[in-house]
Amino acid sequence: MKHILHLKSSLQGAASYSIKLGHTIVEKIQDKYPGSSLEELNLVDMEIPHLTPNNLRTFFIPLEQQTEEDKKANRLSDLLVKQLLAADIIVIGAPLINFTVHTSLKAWIDHVTRPKVTFGYGEDGRPIGMVTGKKVYIAMSSGGIYSEGPGKANDFVAPYLTAFLGFLGMTNITVFRAEGLKVPGVKEYAMGKAIDSIQID
Repeated sequence: MKHILHLKSSLQGAASYSIKLGHTIVEKIQDKYPGSSLEELNLVDMEIPHLTPNNLRTFFIPLEQQTEEDKKANRLSDLLVKQLLAADIIVIGAPLINFTVHTSLKAWIDHVTRPKVTFGYGEDGRPIGMVTGKKVYIAMSSGGIYSEGPGKANDFVAPYLTAFLGFLGMTNITVFRAEGLKVPGVKEYAMGKAIDSIQID
């Protein structure tokens, strides 16, 4: 039995391809691990605020030295980190928007990137990810084709998320793509192809 965290970051609501793809991934995980629990976060609806200078300042204050105001400033970040650490499997819905991720997902990333909580540095200066033992599936969608050809150079979703997640210690990552969703001759079968590609480790 696993605990699944499903993050959604699409502006399209029920019509979203990344959300549909994410739901299918979740269903296949639940088929493989019956009885698994699920926590879903719609990051767009949550309107996670971008980091403020005060947020950043308090990230570097040891807990025992934080004031009540400091703790209040970190309350949302603490919750998001707790949800991340509690998950065994993470499904991230990531539509490509202007070549990168939506700001709601970037805001979540900024709030869970916490020194001495989700990452640190070794004596040699190398980063050490502290979020380990997780499996991550990325449900990516795009109007064009970015896995190959000329569009590949403009894909700042899969490489970025892979680098960020790896920095925090999550290196077991699989990307499933629903791509070419606006390309004539491709869009007609793009979603079916994406769903057929899903295999759960």
